Amino acid sequence: MKYRKFGSTGLEVSALGFGCMRLPIHEDKTIDEEKAIAMIRHAIDSGVNYVDTAYPYHQGTSELVVGKALKDGYREKTYLADKLPVWLIEKEEDFDKYLDEQLEKLGTDHIDFYLLHALSRERFEERVKKFNLTKKMEEAKAAGKIRYLGFSFHDSLDVFKEIVDYYHWDFCQIQYNYINTNYQAGTEGLKYAASKGLGVVVMEPLLGGKLANLAEHVAEVVPDKKSQVEYALDFLWDQPEVSLLLSGMTEPEQVEQNLEYASRSEIGMVTEEDRQVYAKAKEIFDKMALVNCTKCAYCMPCPFGLNIPELFAAYNMTASDGMAKAKEAYGALETKADACRACHHCEQECPQHIKISEIMPKVAAAFA
Repeated sequence: MKYRKFGSTGLEVSALGFGCMRLPIHEDKTIDEEKAIAMIRHAIDSGVNYVDTAYPYHQGTSELVVGKALKDGYREKTYLADKLPVWLIEKEEDFDKYLDEQLEKLGTDHIDFYLLHALSRERFEERVKKFNLTKKMEEAKAAGKIRYLGFSFHDSLDVFKEIVDYYHWDFCQIQYNYINTNYQAGTEGLKYAASKGLGVVVMEPLLGGKLANLAEHVAEVVPDKKSQVEYALDFLWDQPEVSLLLSGMTEPEQVEQNLEYASRSEIGMVTEEDRQVYAKAKEIFDKMALVNCTKCAYCMPCPFGLNIPELFAAYNMTASDGMAKAKEAYGALETKADACRACHHCEQECPQHIKISEIMPKVAAAFA
């Protein structure tokens, strides 16, 4: 495992972090605990020292499984990251309520890296500022419950810079990959945060799996000397501002592959030929991307039974894979797009700020 400096903290973190939002599941959608715990522990045994979870992951059960995985001495081998569900905060005291619940679920007396989860302009103004959440974080740090203070982010670059400058954060977490260079914080935000001494954690390095399974048109410009996944991860590891990247791994094979890729990671590893590949792939991808959905499933469950991520995946296939494959994927879904009643519940949760209620009629029309 290769290790990198984590901002100005003086710590070194593994180039690869284990993201626990996409753990293996059974048919009933519950986590396959035995498999998940084995995967997390194998990653730690192989040098991964950063494990990331959050309050809503796997309908609130990810923290419980991570807590079990870190028993038997594994807690002492790794830095644990968790996130406050900022959108649920209605008063200052709620901070302590949720943090104490998380500590109990994780079976630990402290969280190493604690983030204010998925900040946007609205949450920054109406939750962070209104309820003095940075002050609450400082109190929790003084009490020994958390060690380093950060935030994760989903909004525009100007909002990102404002939040970075608002407080003396230790680190931040951004969505970033070779497609999202000018989206949300993007490359400019990455460099800005690093210049302020923040460690920068990258999420969605594979854009919800899209960069691991490139559409045929995009795949044509990506040479087969490396896997599509390795191309995507190398793009990030090449940059000195990236402290680590999080990968949400679902299968043991993905853990093995990512460990191998991480062992080869270096700052400055990307060649000029590689840069041209990224640029061309992004150009084609951007033309075909109808909906920028990463399948995070924060929008689920839908009260009307829509599988929103899969509906968008089928819709995107009309531009990338052709109508025949798209119709096959759409036809396999029990509830179709025309069942949307524009309740806007999903839109309040979407980190990508997708206007889901406006797009669903387009999806229905495309397959009518």
